[in-house]
Amino acid sequence: MKKTFSTAWKSSKAPRKQRKYIAKAPLHIKRKFLSAHLSKELIKKYHRKSLPVRSGDVVKVARGQFKKTKGKITSLNLKKTKVYIENIHITKKDGTKAFYPIHPSNLIIQDLNLDDKERKKILDRKKVEEKKK
Repeated sequence: MKKTFSTAWKSSKAPRKQRKYIAKAPLHIKRKFLSAHLSKELIKKYHRKSLPVRSGDVVKVARGQFKKTKGKITSLNLKKTKVYIENIHITKKDGTKAFYPIHPSNLIIQDLNLDDKERKKILDRKKVEEKKK
């Protein structure tokens, strides 16, 4: 079994190959795995279903023990493909609180952080493509 990442791989039904692709992917590709669906209002506004999450985005948890909880993203972990949200903590046995990691597929983006110029370009690019059609 190869240890390096292959960009030639397209798809496979084998779960072990899918897991290997995700595990061996370099960080610039893992960044795209941190995508979450947009809310219905944002889908109508920006004409796209999902975007990669960023710190500062307001999200709502759709699955898991923190379902229906809203909060702002504080940090991202690219290597583990996890997101940390400000209102979501677990209490450890010694009484300290720790952020609870959530996979971005279980989130719905409610409000976007548009401070970055690059993100605005991504959203505007989609609008331009729609007008050409």
